Amino acid sequence: MTDKILVERNGPVTTIVLNRPAVRNAMDLAATRLLARAIRAFDDDAEARVAVIAGNGGAFCAGADLKEMATAGAVYLPWAASDEGPTAPLLSKPVIAAVEGHAVAAGLGLALWCDLRIVDDTAVFGVFSRRWGVPMSDGTTVRLPRLIGLGRALDMLLTGRPVKAEEAVAIGLASRLVARGTARAEAEALALIIANFPQTCMRSDRRSAITQFDLPLADALRREAEFAAAAKAGEAQVGAQAFASGAGRHGRFDRQ
Repeated sequence: MTDKILVERNGPVTTIVLNRPAVRNAMDLAATRLLARAIRAFDDDAEARVAVIAGNGGAFCAGADLKEMATAGAVYLPWAASDEGPTAPLLSKPVIAAVEGHAVAAGLGLALWCDLRIVDDTAVFGVFSRRWGVPMSDGTTVRLPRLIGLGRALDMLLTGRPVKAEEAVAIGLASRLVARGTARAEAEALALIIANFPQTCMRSDRRSAITQFDLPLADALRREAEFAAAAKAGEAQVGAQAFASGAGRHGRFDRQ
């Protein structure tokens, strides 16, 4: 893309790297638009199956670039409610956040937008923009309560306090805690595992889980069945035949 946003590909895994380490990967308007473009390009790429988002220099993302926002005439782009925003679209494929260091303010929103968050012990989440009167317009006030519950979300939203890695895992904000300095490598390894699963089945289950929140139970269950129909007609039959022939026995999670 440009030096502010780097895109690397390893087979079916696309890694998008925020590359403004001097400002803890705070995103100015140009970088924000480039990130959104990279995300959409990943979703449109038929060969790409899973994405990883990481930050260079020991930080994930410190949010929007407040120095740019402070300049006269600066336009603050809502990340979740703008067609140009990076956290607006529901993608057809999963994205994993590899979090080292700060994932705060809009960086928290970006991490929440991802399906999974792999963290090392340097990770820090928080609504640090609380100090400066900058509201969250990146989806945080919607996604955070859905992920960790309203009470815990309000504790973070109202106080702006830092939530470190171990607490983040304990409350469900982070998915997995890994060794220091390995968040990106572990996220990419996990992405490759997910990329090697039958994709129609995985994506239908993901879509059902993400879109069911506002539906009555009966409607949510009906939608799950609708999403599952294509996988049942194809991948499930192939998988069942592989199992019947002896694959995946004795606790192994592959088909060898």
